Amino acid sequence: MAGTTRIYKEVYFEASHRLLHYKGKCFRLHGHQWRVEVWMEGAVEPASKILLDYNTIKQVVGRFDHQVILNRDDPMVGCLSQFQEVITTEGDPTSENLAGIIAGMINDACAGAGIDAGIRKIRVWESTSCYAECVYEDQ
Repeated sequence: MAGTTRIYKEVYFEASHRLLHYKGKCFRLHGHQWRVEVWMEGAVEPASKILLDYNTIKQVVGRFDHQVILNRDDPMVGCLSQFQEVITTEGDPTSENLAGIIAGMINDACAGAGIDAGIRKIRVWESTSCYAECVYEDQ
């Protein structure tokens, strides 16, 4: 009988962001040590007995490491991109938005590799006391 397997991976990255539509300190460009927790679920590959190589998650999240993340409509994008790469998001790069973006990227990586696995839950921490969580019940 084939069952469902779940795995968990925790990854950290350093990045700066600002919230263009926020009235308060987070309107200014600032940085965090972000922590991403990922719960995956799916079918184990019969030969390797692996659901998903943990490095796949690490590589996806690693794309954000030491980057500036801005709303694509932020006027800072044009200025900063003259000097370095800027990751842009549709809407402000909140922990809530990043959770959905990263989940989509990981799911896309699985689908592209033909892996029968998907995100069950993801948490994105922007500090030691604040996180956003997306839960995907119907995967």
